Amino acid sequence: MIVIIGAVKDILLQISAACSFLFLFQWWVDRRFVTRKKGKLPNDQTFLIFACTFSLILCSLLSTTLFGVAYLNLGLIPAYIGILYGTTRSGILLSIFLLICNVIIAEPTGISNVILNSGILLYPLLFGLAKPFKKGTVVEKIGMLWMILCPSMLFIALVPIIGGENIYESNSVQAFLITVYLFFTIALGGIFVYYVEMVRSRLQDKVQMENISESFQWESEKLQQITNVVPLSIMSLDEHGVVTDLNDCMLGMMRAHYPNLRKEDIIDEPVKKFFHSSVDTQAYMRVSDNIRSKRRSSEKMIHESRIYQIYSAPLMHKSSGVTSGAVIIVQDMTNEEKLRVELDHVERLSLVGQMAAGITHEIRNPMAVVRGFLQLMREKSAQELDSYYQIVMEELDRANSIINDFLSLAQSRVSDKEKVLLHHIIEEVSPLLWADANLRGQSVELKLSPSLHELELNVREIKQLILNLGRNGMEAMGPKGVLTLETRSTHDKVELIVTDSGVGMSESQREKLFLPFFTTKIQGTGLGLSLCLSIVERHNGKINVESVEGEGTVFTISFPLDKEEPSGVRS
Repeated sequence: MIVIIGAVKDILLQISAACSFLFLFQWWVDRRFVTRKKGKLPNDQTFLIFACTFSLILCSLLSTTLFGVAYLNLGLIPAYIGILYGTTRSGILLSIFLLICNVIIAEPTGISNVILNSGILLYPLLFGLAKPFKKGTVVEKIGMLWMILCPSMLFIALVPIIGGENIYESNSVQAFLITVYLFFTIALGGIFVYYVEMVRSRLQDKVQMENISESFQWESEKLQQITNVVPLSIMSLDEHGVVTDLNDCMLGMMRAHYPNLRKEDIIDEPVKKFFHSSVDTQAYMRVSDNIRSKRRSSEKMIHESRIYQIYSAPLMHKSSGVTSGAVIIVQDMTNEEKLRVELDHVERLSLVGQMAAGITHEIRNPMAVVRGFLQLMREKSAQELDSYYQIVMEELDRANSIINDFLSLAQSRVSDKEKVLLHHIIEEVSPLLWADANLRGQSVELKLSPSLHELELNVREIKQLILNLGRNGMEAMGPKGVLTLETRSTHDKVELIVTDSGVGMSESQREKLFLPFFTTKIQGTGLGLSLCLSIVERHNGKINVESVEGEGTVFTISFPLDKEEPSGVRS
């Protein structure tokens, strides 16, 4: 009885040693699942071979013989499993290691016993089944392992018979126990394969779930980034009106009213908490009703002097159609509303300007008639009345000049342009400027660039621009003043600089300089510089003014080069 108990203990000890590779593999899979992103650990197949080798060593060290006749070493199971799951190279190494363990440890000794106990005769079949084993189902894999284990256990059962101890003919307990051991070994191999497959299947499920989770997380992050980039304020609410999420634009808009507000202070809070008495109450109630009734809506709301367009829509599950909250999209329309009002104002001014242009055009006809009759009356009147006629005619000419400037300013037609060199226009108007300068005791200097790009210009308008700026500069200077006309050329523009050494302007005067009818001259109309600005804008240019009181003024006019066609350069 003691011998049987000892044999049972040895069998249980072998089973524990054979199962060790399963515990190691399970531990490795769990650990690798957590740390697999590091990419420094061997794969699961390689570690399974290591675990099977360890289990083979442990079983060999604990091996013994049942009742002194049957070799008890379950290391055969992990060895076969390692060969079937591994590569050809790892399988050869593991089979050699199995053979070495049997040569060193197996009992009884002898070449024939070693061959039978190690199953070396089945190695060709074992390696032949390795490839289809990896592609088979769980049942197929168990069947293939049994195809190897059954002959191997049969060989181990033959060892006592070869040694002359045929214990199977008797009905002894020892023979029954050895027979149970042989069949249990075969069943145990199937259990081991099933467990390995279950571990690998769970690992694949975990990896797949993690990939799905990572994909879902990335899609969620991508959607959040998209909503943050969109120039609209977006907020999501649950069915109770509690904020669940919002984008950066919404946070920035809310900070305009609550400067110290953080995103954490908004989420999980009722949305009505962030509205107070300054909100348009009726519009807010309509939005709230639409959200509660799960309807789409678009409302305009005023909040602390700012105007918002608020869109709301229910959030619904696509499959079930159940509503689980709402999304609110807010657009700040304050600047757009101001721009709309300004455009309406501009349209009205444009209409008034067109009417005024028409009226002034009609005024010139009776003025011409009045001037003509004045000339006739002057010829027939006494000589002492000439001075009076002269004053009236000068005032009529001045009024006509104002009308001409106003009509030029009111014109919105496209200028007829031609490709011309700015130097040619300056050379044509410079005699007029020199003549005016000589009458005033002043001088004119030209600093023209040696090479200049041609421009698309309206010659008549540019002449008017140069004359207006030049004469304005002369009127601002005293005797011995110097007016300078300078040109510069860069890769993208041509500049005309008009500099005078006059009295200069203050900051307030410079801000109003181009307003119609603003003038600092006693006899000025206030339309000259407005006309200059209109001419520059019609040429897609820019005009800049720098002035220091007591030192003079610099007008810089920039004309952009045509980028579509290569500009010619002339000296």
